[in-house]
Amino acid sequence: MSNRRIKLAMTRGIFCAATLLFAGGTQADVVVVVSTKCPATALSKEQSSDIFMGKATSFPGGNSATPLDQPEASPLRDEFYTKVAGKSAAQAKSYWAKLSFTGKGTPPKEGQNSADIKKQLADNPNLIGYIEKSAVDASVKVVFAAQ
Repeated sequence: MSNRRIKLAMTRGIFCAATLLFAGGTQADVVVVVSTKCPATALSKEQSSDIFMGKATSFPGGNSATPLDQPEASPLRDEFYTKVAGKSAAQAKSYWAKLSFTGKGTPPKEGQNSADIKKQLADNPNLIGYIEKSAVDASVKVVFAAQ
């Protein structure tokens, strides 16, 4: 095989590997989580969306529900809002800006990352957040898995 063919084959191989890695890494499975102390055991997509969009302020059992967002720059945030609320993260931000401006709501507070969100949830059964499925551990309880 000539040097040119070897280089071409290597370039194609690297390109294919990079494409697979990039495509595989663009989306993670997103799960909505609460403290293990929270009485809520399951939420629907609509219930999850309502809490994060400020349309509901409590869990189905009546306990207060306070949402925690991923950081604004997090790709997980965009994926969550797309899959659960049917909006991009930018559209959700615009929605909250309107509510805040009119005094009709306050956007969710932001956690620093999934580890920070899990830590905050563990200490407060009224908080609700979302993380990568791969980050779930015994400190949180999954109440909804986004598809």
